[in-house]
Amino acid sequence: MSETAEIRDGEELLGFDPAGRIEAGIAFIGRIRSPWQDRESCPRNISSARESGQGARIELAEGYGAGLAGLEPGRALLVLYWMDRARRDLIVQNPRHTEAPRGTFALRSPNRPNPIALSAVTIRSIDVTKGVIEIDAIDCLDGTPVVDIKPWLPGIDMPAGLVPEVDAGR
Repeated sequence: MSETAEIRDGEELLGFDPAGRIEAGIAFIGRIRSPWQDRESCPRNISSARESGQGARIELAEGYGAGLAGLEPGRALLVLYWMDRARRDLIVQNPRHTEAPRGTFALRSPNRPNPIALSAVTIRSIDVTKGVIEIDAIDCLDGTPVVDIKPWLPGIDMPAGLVPEVDAGR
């Protein structure tokens, strides 16, 4: 992102471009097809995306479809995706919904040194042969690259001692 892009009061830029410090490579396994064509229409989080009632789908790149074997409709998935249109140069951000600036790592913002996002979604339908998963919702722009897909497992993906109803607002 350009250094001339506007920042809000209290925000801080990194003194370097994170893309210049690449230490590993990622092969995108597919693309997300969502109803969201621009940032203005895109929901700010997965809860808002679900409230819209609009589903989405993941289209895997050629050769990855066999990796879906064993998944079925109704199963929860963790989808990791690369927010390819997000800023990478903000280390402190000042979201409109907070009272004061916060460090990037204290936020779920797509703007981060490595713009990796994570959403827990539900499979609506799946076609292993075509490498396509229909999901309940997603909070990213159409065409967003997929980094990985993992099954969501309650015994593994819930922090020990967490009570979801109590901790949900954090």
